[in-house]
Amino acid sequence: MRMPMLDTPFFKKYLLPGFVFQSIVIGGGYGTGRELVEYFLQFGPLGGLLGMVLSTAIWSAVCLATFELARRTGSYDYRAFTRQLLHRWWFLYEICYLVMMLLGLAVIAAASGSIVEAVFSLPYSAGVIGIMACVGFLVFKGTAVIEKSFAVWSFVLYAIYLVFLVWSLSQFYGGNPWPSLEIKPGWALSGVKYAGYNMVTIPALLFCIRHMERRREAFGAGILVGPIGMIPAVFFFMAMVTQYPAVVDQTVPANFLLEALGSTAFQVVFQVVLLGTLIESGTGMIHAFNERVAGVLAERQAVMPAYLRPAVALLLLVAAASLAPLGLENLVAKGYGTATWGVILCYVLPVLTIGVWKIWPRRDRG
Repeated sequence: MRMPMLDTPFFKKYLLPGFVFQSIVIGGGYGTGRELVEYFLQFGPLGGLLGMVLSTAIWSAVCLATFELARRTGSYDYRAFTRQLLHRWWFLYEICYLVMMLLGLAVIAAASGSIVEAVFSLPYSAGVIGIMACVGFLVFKGTAVIEKSFAVWSFVLYAIYLVFLVWSLSQFYGGNPWPSLEIKPGWALSGVKYAGYNMVTIPALLFCIRHMERRREAFGAGILVGPIGMIPAVFFFMAMVTQYPAVVDQTVPANFLLEALGSTAFQVVFQVVLLGTLIESGTGMIHAFNERVAGVLAERQAVMPAYLRPAVALLLLVAAASLAPLGLENLVAKGYGTATWGVILCYVLPVLTIGVWKIWPRRDRG
């Protein structure tokens, strides 16, 4: 499917970073609804929405500063960027990124195996192996193919989530309107935590910042990242509210909602789209690591061999798959929560202080 708009300068400069970000963050927890329950819905329908607004604002603020600093310094992989930001302490971010990447890939492997087993009656291992093969293929094809595939699949995702929302509201809203405008304590801190652990992926999407040439382009793209990344989550959240509070206790809320709708065909379509988003997330995280390796080789006047990209992907996926037996719920609730504060301390706070200072307009006085 060819979409001419994907090749326009406006799309590449202003919208592409948001779609790449959304493609990476959706992952196994966001896509299954588990993260949305864990970080938002458990604080009540209105409390959850307020937390999502807060997360969106934080994403946009951090992306604005990150994109402009990366553009000004020509830092298009996370190693080059964090060296500009943290200098000799850049490795602290890398530790956080590797931990979060392995956790994210483990969630993706666990979700893929569960979906394939539950929906298609295939062995759990078939889902894990299948996603490894798809991620390896995309990683091998490189940046241009990854950018376009992410953008196209994001449009598909928006469409299916919108259908999901409209169908859920039309079927359940009359008999089960919003249970309450409940706001439970902790929604703000949870919104910060959700924004925090997902922001580890922002330096991972710097490969698509090369299209930017001006300050206003970096600022505009940064502001748009938050809404583009969160809108599908809002669609999903609103659909889950129709089944609140029962949905809060479900390990895979998406399956619970789909079974309530009672359409086997739509359930299969939704799960196929979800598998596509899991492939995107895994590809984005691994591609960023490969770009970091390629950057080091380039500094040594060497070129990264094509075969090394899928080889790295396979190694990382196998390592992450060993964590998958811990289960989707434990990985989201315990693994992400623990690593979040490291991301905030070694990336978010520095970019909002040191990063903003470096990009702040200053006039020479003499």
